[in-house]
Amino acid sequence: MRSATLIKVAGQSILKNKMRTLLTMLGIIIGVGAVIMMVAIGFGAKKQIEERINSLGTNMLVITAGSTSQGGVSQGAQSFNRLTFDDADMLREQSFLLSGVSPVVITHSQIIGGEGNWRSLIFGVTTDYQTIRDWWVESGSFFTEADLRAMRKVAVVGKTVADNLFPGGDAVGQQIQLRHVPFKIIGVLESKGQTADGGDQDDIVLAPSTTVRNRLSGRQFLGQILASAYSPDDISAAQEEIRAILRDSHRLGSNEPDDFTVRNQTDLAETAQETTDVMTLLLSAIASISLLVGGIGIMNIMLVSVTERTREIGLRLALGARGKDVLRQFLVESVVISLAGGLIGLAVGFGGSTLLGSITGWRTAISPLTVLIALAFAAAVGVFFGYYPARRAASLDPIEALRYE
Repeated sequence: MRSATLIKVAGQSILKNKMRTLLTMLGIIIGVGAVIMMVAIGFGAKKQIEERINSLGTNMLVITAGSTSQGGVSQGAQSFNRLTFDDADMLREQSFLLSGVSPVVITHSQIIGGEGNWRSLIFGVTTDYQTIRDWWVESGSFFTEADLRAMRKVAVVGKTVADNLFPGGDAVGQQIQLRHVPFKIIGVLESKGQTADGGDQDDIVLAPSTTVRNRLSGRQFLGQILASAYSPDDISAAQEEIRAILRDSHRLGSNEPDDFTVRNQTDLAETAQETTDVMTLLLSAIASISLLVGGIGIMNIMLVSVTERTREIGLRLALGARGKDVLRQFLVESVVISLAGGLIGLAVGFGGSTLLGSITGWRTAISPLTVLIALAFAAAVGVFFGYYPARRAASLDPIEALRYE
């Protein structure tokens, strides 16, 4: 029997009992829809984490203080700080793999100006900070190397600071006061939004590192040094280059451990993606249980159908149909029911994920590969659970089947 004829006969048989067919497909519809929704949530979370990590910087490397121990007891990360401006200068001068290096002097301060005051983080950085963080000004301009050398009291503020101190007005050109030191705002940064842990990246003030060190912080050591590699492929090699330069700068012996830590955004991204992948697989596995339940429903209905159509099967066999023809016919019916349920389930999954995203504000994303896998799995369920009823129908004895009442 040709494939077209098989599908036509299967369709006619299925449409004879529309309500029963719909109830049979319900398990597949719920299963496929649930899988699509769960995967959409997982992919959406993964995309959102990737975007937030990428917003932190381009091929960024973060150098922070190392740890120390007292009496054999570790004091924890960043408990021993030896990072200096000289270290940043050496990295800038000796590295071949770094596109930018910026020391970061970190301090907190109450900012007075505009229509009130606002407490925020003050970062003393260099001009390379823009390249490293891929963070440009929305209005005004960034400070220059001349500003760094002259230790000018100029600042670039984040969107949150500008909106709170100068609501409805232009912050560029305004005066603010940081620890009784007057600064002039020369630029407002583009909005970066939240970090992966929910922090506000726009709640920040950037100023020349030389000015912050001498006028606000007074600290000899740096909170961190930021650097960026020329390309993602250079990140690992750049980390090793940084280690070699800083070990030489700190005069560490071959048996002495690093007194600093070098991290990159790739490690953070991989950890976050592994977490979301595990959660997506877990949610999908739970949702897939309903597909198995739907498959059992298909098998039960197909067994009922075989019983109801025993005389019809006997007549086909008596007229010359082969057992494999009957087997194929019932398998096609099972697969058609399963695939039809899968297609409806796809529509339910797409609609449900869109509705869920609009209600909760969660980001959802559906991969074309997920759609293909869901449909393939639905078809496989139809074949797997339809085979036993089809085999049973094909093995009927024509004479006994014709006598069946």
